[in-house]
Amino acid sequence: MAGTLLLLRHHLRRDRVLATVWLLFLVGICYASAAATPSLYSTEAARVRAAEALNASPAIVALYGPIPDVHSLGQVAMTKMTVVYAVFVAVMVLVVVRRHTRADEESGRAELVGGTAVAATAPLLAAVAEGALLAGAVGVLAALADVAAGLPVVGSLAFGASWTGVGLVSAGLTAVACQVAASSRTCAALAGSALGALFLLRAVGDTSLPALGWLSPFGWSTRLHAFSDERWWVLGLPVAASLGLVVLAGGLQSRRDLGAGLVEPRPGPAHGSPRLADAMALAWRVHGALLAFWTVAALVLGLVMGAIAPNIGALLDSPGARAAMQRLGGVGAVQDTMLAAMLSVVGVVVTCFGLSVVAHGAADERDGRTEQVLATATSRGATLTATVVVAVVGAAWLLLVVGLALTVGYGAAGGVLHGALVPAALVQAPAVWAVTALAVLLLAVRSRWAVLGWALLGLFVAVGQVGELLRLPSWVVDLSPYAHTPRMPVADFAAAPVVALTLVAAVLLVVAWQRFGVRDIR
Repeated sequence: MAGTLLLLRHHLRRDRVLATVWLLFLVGICYASAAATPSLYSTEAARVRAAEALNASPAIVALYGPIPDVHSLGQVAMTKMTVVYAVFVAVMVLVVVRRHTRADEESGRAELVGGTAVAATAPLLAAVAEGALLAGAVGVLAALADVAAGLPVVGSLAFGASWTGVGLVSAGLTAVACQVAASSRTCAALAGSALGALFLLRAVGDTSLPALGWLSPFGWSTRLHAFSDERWWVLGLPVAASLGLVVLAGGLQSRRDLGAGLVEPRPGPAHGSPRLADAMALAWRVHGALLAFWTVAALVLGLVMGAIAPNIGALLDSPGARAAMQRLGGVGAVQDTMLAAMLSVVGVVVTCFGLSVVAHGAADERDGRTEQVLATATSRGATLTATVVVAVVGAAWLLLVVGLALTVGYGAAGGVLHGALVPAALVQAPAVWAVTALAVLLLAVRSRWAVLGWALLGLFVAVGQVGELLRLPSWVVDLSPYAHTPRMPVADFAAAPVVALTLVAAVLLVVAWQRFGVRDIR
């Protein structure tokens, strides 16, 4: 245990900005959902009809989880928060635990720390402790937000505890993945895949095989029955699971060398393939697995959204709910409005792929890999261009996959097929490119600034996606590139904003290319 508390303090200081942003986002979304529901469904009858319509749709239950008590205001208000946003809690914990274990081993920080008077297990224990603290903090703050929004105190505490339980399990899973994987990217893939499998188990358990739901922390959250006859004993399951996973991670750590994983990466060939002779081929090779993972996720997302859309009318049979959806997507049919709102969210999600590619380019520069590439007959412009092409083309591909899957899912669920759904997805691309280009410009100025692209994305989401609902001034809403995207299919295609956003992205990339060519590397 020597040095654990000191490392924990150090980790909290390093993550003070990251953790604050995550907590504010999650707690703000929680409060907004709790406060908005009474105005959307002003009568109990309207809430009951909405809850019954949700429970009647297997696709919606698979995504959001069931509502055990259709008369409960808290369960209707927190239906998306209980499962979908619990995933964000799990990802937050995954990021911080991986950062201070596997990522620190990769960068050499763990070896430097190990040379001081700290125990060999201290870095792992400190990382898990930070993850547990953040999980507890988000649970407490979410409960306080619900109470402040007018929801029952007991139910709010149970709901917050469900988020904490998911975060604890995520900390344990990530700790185990960090012992198995030999790189931070593989660790993230393993832990993320495990969370995805647990989410799928919960979805199957809530729709067809109830026993499977008891194998997932997300299933435990729905079976806790917050806001209605709470089952407090369920909270013991995530605590026990997380403790078991942490003990397993400690045992696995003692069986491997520092910097290595239990599963060693497959050695590459003695001679590189001629296909990797330039920066472009190398970039596609490096990001190929990431793009494949995102492609599968985009396919599933499109199919689920398409299956939900035809049944959304039954959930929006109150004047307040219809008015809110109209503000999100413009005027027109409720289903088309919902599709437009969904696609605007897809644009934000796909932007995360572009930002992750840019962030990886920044990490390559800081870790010296870019310098090694530039030591060959490769120019700076070619190196930056390769990163940009993967981010831009990859984002467009993901939007195409979502559009095609959305069309298939919508038709399979009984909706009238919309040929405009693929163009409606692709029209999000210029806004995605503009935000990605801003991140590239930050990278070109200084590699460490590339992380600010995530802060810009959060700012644009705040002012663009919910600005109209909050009735912010129009000039504030217009700061977001997403606010200028045509709201297809509820609105007609408009060429002017699409061309303007594309030109903005192009100009930003040209400036970034010029700046990257003259500054010092690293």
